[in-house]
Amino acid sequence: MDQEIMPHIHEKIDFTVSIFISQNRKVLFIFHKQLQRWLPIGGHIELAEQPEEAALREAKEESGLDVELVGERPPLQTESGFLPLLVPAYMDMHLIKEPHWHIGLIYFARVKAGKATLNVEEHQDIQWLDEKELDDLKWGLSASLKFYAREAIRKVLNG
Repeated sequence: MDQEIMPHIHEKIDFTVSIFISQNRKVLFIFHKQLQRWLPIGGHIELAEQPEEAALREAKEESGLDVELVGERPPLQTESGFLPLLVPAYMDMHLIKEPHWHIGLIYFARVKAGKATLNVEEHQDIQWLDEKELDDLKWGLSASLKFYAREAIRKVLNG
């Protein structure tokens, strides 16, 4: 999978999920081989997939963990042609490579089962980082990733 090209739904935009998994006041990050940087678990939402399914799938594929997403769902009943979704904690748009953007659905999650394991095909390393470690320059985390990670710790702890 060296330099694998991601399948895109559209040349200009795709929907993705990022899952900030928190446990014991720490957040899980992976070092992405292709992008050469520390990131949360995440990936593209596939065409026939609901956002929540994508988040749970990515968490399992990339870390080996079964997780529970944290958040609110409208108290509406499922009916034909209608499905109330879990509200993402946040959303953002980020440029991948001109002209391609991702609309990111940011989810927070807690571990239900399993032990975090490295997906060697996609990642070089996997680490649990506490709030203090988020600011260490060796991780190279952007301000937005640090913000989301701190929010995940707070919401999972209090939720």
